[in-house]
Amino acid sequence: MTSPVPVPPNPHPAPPGAWPRSPAALARATAVLLGLVVATDLFACYADLLEMDVTKDLVDGVVGDDVIDRADHADDLYGLSGILQGVALVATMVVYLCWLWRVRVNAGVFDASRHRMRLGWTIGGWFCPVVNLWFPRRIVADTWDASGPWGARSGHSLVNAWWTLWLVDLLLGRFADTRSRRAETAEELYEAARAMLLSDALDIVAAVLAVLVVVRLSRLQERKLRSGEMPFPAPAPPPAPELG
Repeated sequence: MTSPVPVPPNPHPAPPGAWPRSPAALARATAVLLGLVVATDLFACYADLLEMDVTKDLVDGVVGDDVIDRADHADDLYGLSGILQGVALVATMVVYLCWLWRVRVNAGVFDASRHRMRLGWTIGGWFCPVVNLWFPRRIVADTWDASGPWGARSGHSLVNAWWTLWLVDLLLGRFADTRSRRAETAEELYEAARAMLLSDALDIVAAVLAVLVVVRLSRLQERKLRSGEMPFPAPAPPPAPELG
């Protein structure tokens, strides 16, 4: 019988008393809410297409009560889709940040040396202007590294793809929203709706990539929690009370 391969010790142990917790429940909730984001984005794409269709008719000179009714209907759906997207985004962001805090705390226990940012930036990095363009990505990447097997190299291709697409979608969405609010002609409304359609489509892909990041990072941590690669042994159970 061969003896088991010993687990390499963590060269950067966490302080005594710290202990990681499973991120599985928060990961599931975050994935579900990201699915809700995808659903609202799909509805927004439908509204964008209706807006493009009716404004294209107006550009071509089509007139009549039917076009006016379609324009009113398209405008109503266009506005409703924006509200639904905003509600879904806020709800998802709250739960996502709870999940991110959990996995970041866990990763600090696994290997404190991998983190370039202090724990407080896990939340603050999303809301501080300018640095929010790269701090969140760095925190997720460092957490990913600390959650893998000790000594193993982990790539960041999935994290980089998610973050790049998120930034492009953020900038494009702001551009499309500004263009829509400033539009005065049917042609300008058409171009704004086309830009918004592209933004909503990119948001769907970014949300799918975000789900993959959440699921894979959570699985890395679950695997580490169950593998025995812990920086210190589990706390011993309390001694049994003496009889007599």
